[in-house]
Amino acid sequence: MKILPNLPGFAKLIYCLKYFRPYRRRIEAAKAAGDDEAERAVILGATTDWGPRVLDMFGCTLEVEGEDNLPDSGPVVLVGNHQGYADIAACFAAFRKFQFGFVAKQELSKIPLYGPWMARIRSVFIERDDPRSSLETIKQGVELLKRGYSLVIFPEGTRARCSTPGPFMKGSLKLATRAAVPIVPFSIDGTWHMFEETGVLSPATIRIMIHEPIETKKLTRQEERELNDRVEKIVCDGVRELAAKAEKS
Repeated sequence: MKILPNLPGFAKLIYCLKYFRPYRRRIEAAKAAGDDEAERAVILGATTDWGPRVLDMFGCTLEVEGEDNLPDSGPVVLVGNHQGYADIAACFAAFRKFQFGFVAKQELSKIPLYGPWMARIRSVFIERDDPRSSLETIKQGVELLKRGYSLVIFPEGTRARCSTPGPFMKGSLKLATRAAVPIVPFSIDGTWHMFEETGVLSPATIRIMIHEPIETKKLTRQEERELNDRVEKIVCDGVRELAAKAEKS
């Protein structure tokens, strides 16, 4: 981590927290009242406010293809590749029709200031080295999906830090199949240029391709077994297409 060159970028990220503040009490009030619909609406307001502002503040450009493939409402499981930390802001800027949280590593919950916000928007945190904890996380995620909340999952399990996705972890789509909600695959390219490429927060051109939803309600056992590979191919083919376009531009 390059501390000094990143100080201006860190200052911007802290500054951007102010865009979350107006929503905090409203989210907590809706949660306390057990009003899931109101809570989802306020979370959506918070994330669609914050995501585009972060990208703008760092001089990033976002291009989105296939927006018509995004359902008008959740719950869904959005499944994509994971290039860098900027994937989070890019998803918030691109997917603006309904609330969603993330299936994230436990370590992210401990990030000062931002960790609590990840939890507040109904993310769930997974401890990969603890099978019992992982099963509990899946259970929590399924329950949220059944209540109408949507989730984003990056099946690689870690940042690729390049335009070549890593292999998808087996069983990562159980959230969707157990909750019987649609999967919306998406491909993302360019976010690793924002930080991972140089270690310094920088402007980047980010491209997202949203693919056709996949229903999970009536999958046969064979189709369910093949689902991981099917989604991985869709996502990876999309990343290659986006990367090719980036090279031509």
